[in-house]
Amino acid sequence: MSWLQRLRIDNFLLVLVIVVLLASFFPCEGIWKTFFEHLTTAAIALLFFMHGAKLSRQAIFAGMSHWKLHLLVFLSTFALFPLLGLSMNLLVPGILTPTVYLGFLYLCALPATVQSAIAFTSAAGGNVAAAICSASASSILGVFLSPLLVGALMHNQGGDTDVLHAIGAILLQLMVPFIIGHLARPLIGKWVDRHRKWINMTDRSSILLVVYTAFSAAVVEGIWSTIDSRSLLTILLMSVILLVVVLVINTYTARWMGFSTADEITIVFCGSKKSLANGIPMANVLFPVAAVGAMVLPLMIFHQVQLMVCAVMAQRYARKMAQQRETAELTK
Repeated sequence: MSWLQRLRIDNFLLVLVIVVLLASFFPCEGIWKTFFEHLTTAAIALLFFMHGAKLSRQAIFAGMSHWKLHLLVFLSTFALFPLLGLSMNLLVPGILTPTVYLGFLYLCALPATVQSAIAFTSAAGGNVAAAICSASASSILGVFLSPLLVGALMHNQGGDTDVLHAIGAILLQLMVPFIIGHLARPLIGKWVDRHRKWINMTDRSSILLVVYTAFSAAVVEGIWSTIDSRSLLTILLMSVILLVVVLVINTYTARWMGFSTADEITIVFCGSKKSLANGIPMANVLFPVAAVGAMVLPLMIFHQVQLMVCAVMAQRYARKMAQQRETAELTK
């Protein structure tokens, strides 16, 4: 096992850091800026086309009947997180700068991630069918709800997000390719399923392209004069606190409502995730290019924190589920 695996650091995060450093020292400007902006738009469209093509209706229908579980995950993603984000206003400007605070507000408005939520649920022995349904529904609903939440949250903070324009841009650049991809699934679904590894690489390449373009513009605008090492440490600490609060609330709410351990696992993992794959492209649509870098920085750090913490939790849940199965077999 490598030292990265022992520390549970996502290799993709390291690549993201390299891209941010590359943009910091060699930002794209002039004609190259225009080129990368057009390339980014095309890459985002391809990204959501593939998301649509990967989505299996059978998998969604398999877990759709578990409505109480899905409602709890939905409330965690689109109500609990935004409320916690708004509460962070108490830390401005003493602990959080206004820029960092807006980044956390954006993070809290995002949908749940699909791939890692399902992967952790599976590894922990949770209800995978319900996880597929909840995570997929969150991703789809987030295309509509996240711009509304961003507009509402940032309007209260004096932001200038044009909600109607944002929704129109989201529909055109994200939802239309998504729908086309899903409608094309009967034609390309088998090919997509066979080449998921390469498609995932395309997804990540698109995200890296968006990050490079966004941080190039942010560097030109002077992002590192407003985000210093103290701010980075603060973002890390607040990401840990935010995640722990959500995990604790979801865990004890699931137990209070009488869910099984398998369902509790699904609620905990699906209700605590925020999607980097959706968040970065969406920020590129919602905000001016120069502001995207600062807006997604808390998301990038929170993404790694959630992977590290949930990897440990998945192992503990897996042991718990194994013990429950052994106990059930002994009592037969």
